[in-house]
Amino acid sequence: MTLQSEDVFQLTELTAKDIQGLIELSASVGWDYDAHEIKTIMAAGRIVGHKNKEGKIVSCAAITNYDTNVASIGMVIVHEQCRGFGLGRVVTQACIDHVSKETTIILVATKEGEPLYEKMGFRTVEHVHKYLADNFVETTRDVDSFVMIKEFQEAEFEQLVKLDAGAFGDRRELFLRERIRQSQRCVVVKNEHNQLIGYGLTIQGPIYLLLGPIVAPNKEIAQNIIKELAKGHNGKLRIDCPSIQKELWPFLQQSGFTLAATPPVMIHNAKKMPTRNQTLFALAAQAFG
Repeated sequence: MTLQSEDVFQLTELTAKDIQGLIELSASVGWDYDAHEIKTIMAAGRIVGHKNKEGKIVSCAAITNYDTNVASIGMVIVHEQCRGFGLGRVVTQACIDHVSKETTIILVATKEGEPLYEKMGFRTVEHVHKYLADNFVETTRDVDSFVMIKEFQEAEFEQLVKLDAGAFGDRRELFLRERIRQSQRCVVVKNEHNQLIGYGLTIQGPIYLLLGPIVAPNKEIAQNIIKELAKGHNGKLRIDCPSIQKELWPFLQQSGFTLAATPPVMIHNAKKMPTRNQTLFALAAQAFG
């Protein structure tokens, strides 16, 4: 008799008590999720996964709901010893079923996962350019006398949410509140009229300092935000850029970054990405679309 996956594995929603198990599952495939990142995902969405009969987590997937009609799926992991049972399909479908059919679902796929997602109805619409650096190489700052970069203040939160909504294609109030709380730094850019026109975050992970989201009206201001965020950091960095922001690539290469991967951005329940105003220069992380 052939065992079915439900005879061996139990699908469940994962909670704070499962964080260590999720960290171990992530590490088993070479990913570097830590407790802070997982807590942010849980606060802004939900994580489902399978446990084996011993209670060990052997698969997971996360979905983050944004404020209106966009969600993102990420952190899709199946333990190497438990592949071939269709667990990846089950956890991904559980995430899809969590939102309405009117919700556009964004997923940044691995090369290995792309064929599965295509079978599940996802389609590729663009790519993300993942850049890594061992250290940031300082270059000359582009000076704009009408632009001021400073540390974020809580009173600016609503302006930041509105700015991000135009860049991302949906409001992300809950997610951004959690992400800013998690961040090492959050800086904002204001023009001569004291209007907020850009912002950027850094998240310190186990290996990389992640730069993003970065929202700016042009590449020069985006570059200055990156320089400000990377200033004084001694160690590895990562930034995930939408494929549309090609003008930023030469600057990243001059600053010590190398292109590590170009994973596809796939969507479900829609034919195209949510409307964006082309001011998103770096993602919050691939898991967050």
